[in-house]
Amino acid sequence: MMDVKYVYSLLGNKALITALLGWLIAQVLKVIIVRIKDKRFDLRRIVGSGGMPSSHSSFVTALSTAVAFETGLESPLFAACFVLSFVVMYDASGVRREAGRQAEILNDIIENFGKDAPEMFGKRLKELIGHSPVEVAVGAVLGVFIGVLMYLKV
Repeated sequence: MMDVKYVYSLLGNKALITALLGWLIAQVLKVIIVRIKDKRFDLRRIVGSGGMPSSHSSFVTALSTAVAFETGLESPLFAACFVLSFVVMYDASGVRREAGRQAEILNDIIENFGKDAPEMFGKRLKELIGHSPVEVAVGAVLGVFIGVLMYLKV
């Protein structure tokens, strides 16, 4: 059984809480944006990938910003977080975005088979898994903003 002190340690980790807030706020914003844009309430967006803003970007840039405040811009830990942020954001707007485009094309091909579509195709492939560069940039700005807010001495 996990000792309660470990739970308190996790809850007291401001950098971790900042990163998690970056993810959560971005996910909630996705629900709000879909509601405004598409005039529908889609609670699945709270855990879904893809869309505006990128929660991956917000998550890692909030963490990087928190680590910058905690350890300084010259620390190796900040450098590792900074590099990790760029890898995640590149992947979100590059590899995962292309995988989503391929899924869209494959879904179209499967639909065109009609009744002749083999059973092996099964359900539709998930298309919304990556981000546009704008979605990534907005997520990154959101993450930095959340990180700064968490560490401002007001």
